[in-house]
Amino acid sequence: MSSNDHVDPAQLRTGIAGLDTILVGGFTPDRLYLIEGAPGAGKTTLALQFLLEGVKQGEPVLYVTLSETEQELREIAASHGWSLDGVHVHELAPQHDTLDPDSHYTMVHPSEVELGDTTKRILDTVQALRPRRMVFDSLAELRLLAGSPLRYRRQVLALKQYFVGQHCTVLLLDDCALAEHGLHVHTLVHGIVSLAQLHPEYGGDRRRLRVSKFRGRRFISGYHDYQIITGGLQVYPRLVAATYRRDIDQTPVSTRSAELDMLLGDGLHRGTSTLLIGAAGTGKSTLATTCCIAAAERGERAAIFTFDETVKSLITRSRGIGLPVDRFMESGDILVESIDPAELSPGEFAHRIRHAVEREGIRTVVIDSLNGYLSAMPEERFVLVQLHELLAFLAHHGVVTLLISAQQGLIGQMQNAIDVSYLADSVVLLRYFEFEGEVRQAISVLKKRTGGHERTIRPMTISATGVSIGEPLRQFRGVLTGVPYDRDSGPARSEPR
Repeated sequence: MSSNDHVDPAQLRTGIAGLDTILVGGFTPDRLYLIEGAPGAGKTTLALQFLLEGVKQGEPVLYVTLSETEQELREIAASHGWSLDGVHVHELAPQHDTLDPDSHYTMVHPSEVELGDTTKRILDTVQALRPRRMVFDSLAELRLLAGSPLRYRRQVLALKQYFVGQHCTVLLLDDCALAEHGLHVHTLVHGIVSLAQLHPEYGGDRRRLRVSKFRGRRFISGYHDYQIITGGLQVYPRLVAATYRRDIDQTPVSTRSAELDMLLGDGLHRGTSTLLIGAAGTGKSTLATTCCIAAAERGERAAIFTFDETVKSLITRSRGIGLPVDRFMESGDILVESIDPAELSPGEFAHRIRHAVEREGIRTVVIDSLNGYLSAMPEERFVLVQLHELLAFLAHHGVVTLLISAQQGLIGQMQNAIDVSYLADSVVLLRYFEFEGEVRQAISVLKKRTGGHERTIRPMTISATGVSIGEPLRQFRGVLTGVPYDRDSGPARSEPR
């Protein structure tokens, strides 16, 4: 269990594991909480999960609805595979005779009669059932019944004072579009959970929640991604790397290539990140796959999260160069997951990596590539902060992390879509260069924080037998420009060793 999973047994679990983590255990019992969000954000689903958790604990629970019928609630529950057995639904929908003009009030304002009648019906039900958990859906209807902001606030305050003595935890659902009215309630409730929807220009909608208030309790602040799936809300708490801080032994591990180990000084180190950067096709993914096979051969588990190619394509490519990645996938030593950046939120991606490391014992992680990871970010300016937290988390767990970044261009001046070289502990550069009418590949190590490394530029070839790294290209200059020159006689004419 990670430090983020420690909970207070005195808290009331919500039935949503990720939300319990954010609230450090759940809701404080016998308090009022506001759940606000736009229509479709998942307020009703969250409320039903909260009540069903109470049913699981053997508690009497109550759902008071002014805006939806009991049949509609049961249909929502059925869509998630739930049964509402044990959940008492009290429907306070308008009576059928409200469509009859003769039934309308003429001497007094409707709010003077309907608000009092609605409140009495709620209190009578509470007195009869004595629920430990209750949902009130929704405050928008109560606001309309009250007629004025002052009367509405007094009504919510009266409900709060009443429920304090009833040993009942109440969720009040509200539409955040009515923000100017909701502020009257914000000061009265014990906590606020806001649900929001984002609408990117391409791809599916993104959802995130934020706990903006939680009196007397610590919680994980900020925005947390979530999605609504069959089975309810799935919440992905924001990764806070500082909570995982620990001392680790940064021992070196082999890359399966003696020449690459020599370039890196003594191989890769546990708890460090290595950036493989270069143009498309220079061998970045192949080197990363080689390192994963090296991990599997020494009895460890590795995971490849690929944004840019399918699992089948990765297997086919690896077979063609003599890398038996499919054999290790079948044994479970290498996990390969293809990621769709248009559908995956950064919070869910971090959750998958955290689960792989903490629950499945993954010791080597490959992110292929950062270009795809950047596409998964809803707001580009925060990508470096999120990546920093993710790398820090992996470092604290002693994971060997390989990041792949494809540069824009092929030969000559190159550009990066995003510069993360300062975040990585090591940087390995792969480049094309022209030689006697052929396009060759070169590899060099530009940076390594955990020790010395070789500063030479070496030729690299990828064949049916795998990756081969040759002797340093000492007779040439300008290799990184793409067109090398012989140090003594101008443009290169001889075969590099």
